[in-house]
Amino acid sequence: MVEQIRKNFSSDNVVPACPAVMSALAAANADAAPAYGGDAWTARLDDVVADIFEHPVKVFPVATGTAANALALAALAPPYAAILCDESAHIAQSECAAPDFFTGGARLVTIPSEDGRMTPEALSYKLGRLPADDVHNPLPTALSLTQATEWGTVYPPAHIAELTARARSRNLAVHMDGARLANAIAHLGCSPAEATWKAGIDVLSLGMTKNGAMAAEAVVFFNPAHAEQFARRRKRSGHDWSKQRFLSAQILACLEDDLWLNNARHANAMAQRLAGGLFRHPGSRMLYETQANEIFVLLPDRAIAHLRAAGFAFHDWDTPEGVDGTVIRLVTSYYTRIEDVDALLETLSEI
Repeated sequence: MVEQIRKNFSSDNVVPACPAVMSALAAANADAAPAYGGDAWTARLDDVVADIFEHPVKVFPVATGTAANALALAALAPPYAAILCDESAHIAQSECAAPDFFTGGARLVTIPSEDGRMTPEALSYKLGRLPADDVHNPLPTALSLTQATEWGTVYPPAHIAELTARARSRNLAVHMDGARLANAIAHLGCSPAEATWKAGIDVLSLGMTKNGAMAAEAVVFFNPAHAEQFARRRKRSGHDWSKQRFLSAQILACLEDDLWLNNARHANAMAQRLAGGLFRHPGSRMLYETQANEIFVLLPDRAIAHLRAAGFAFHDWDTPEGVDGTVIRLVTSYYTRIEDVDALLETLSEI
């Protein structure tokens, strides 16, 4: 029996949890276990993550990326602070002011960029507009970087290192939103250490949900000083799961045997195949280089309508003014197959 074509390219959040995660959840469900992180799965997390990232860490599982980002930033930014981020950052565009809420009022200061990757010059300019001795403006205390970016591009480690060096010159701590960090590492071919703390990252929101987990993220502190009282912060926010073993088991399953990176490599490969086909289509215009698993392409409206009529799902995106057509976002995942990509491209070729 031939499997049905998988036509939902709207997000990597829509796909099923991968089999290894479901098996891990079943194993964690086999018997009673201590609550609130006293279980054997959570006890392993620090050592497993430290081994992968080649650095001592303190790991706190949470269920959502928004919680991971907002709580991590709350550990770095008091209510009177400024948190600098790219204008496209998820924390600025898609988290309903959660960082503002969890920090008690810290302000997000956005920095424009061409492709989601902040430039060191733009960061320095914005910092220059927020002098530390001016009590009339918020005090910059944190920089947040998104890897991979919201436009599907990837920061090279050297680029991150230059940004973090400029942040350090003003005593800013640096957070990374790593919802798609695995896709970035897969593209770069570097180590997790080179992509994070070796480039100057202090705190990481390590995403697993988009990469095969059911619902599991982790706040990873490379600097233990920033983790002080974080357990209480997580508890007060309502994100301290009593049955924490189900979060930790998912994270461990994703990290075991490099599953998180293998899933990301597959998702990236499917994105490259799709982007290559779209690039050759005469009616398409690629907005950004496809480096992770998100593709942004400008297509004629009739082509988009044809794809939707055939059952393909994706999101419309902001289209530049004066441009004929519509920008759509297509996202691949570990669940995307070659035949799914080829079916979309074949459908598009009918126009």
